[in-house]
Amino acid sequence: MEVSYTPRGVCSRNISFRIEDGKLYDVKFVAGCPGNLQAIGRLLEGKDAAWAAETLKGNLCRDKGTSCADQLARAIEGALAKEAAENE
Repeated sequence: MEVSYTPRGVCSRNISFRIEDGKLYDVKFVAGCPGNLQAIGRLLEGKDAAWAAETLKGNLCRDKGTSCADQLARAIEGALAKEAAENE
């Protein structure tokens, strides 16, 4: 499943990734803090998507009430929920 997500409340303008067999691949951010966001993508390559969402959810940036990592978690959760609904 290919996902393109428009985050809210952060510097990043788009997050894209793939989920295959419950694992994350090709996590990419457009804009934001390049070094940190590239590192997140590399660290999550091939990792369990549900674990990644649980780990990143609630990670906040300054006083924004969210972060790029938190927005990625929300995107993953949405994708997993959509996939589960399609498989019912």
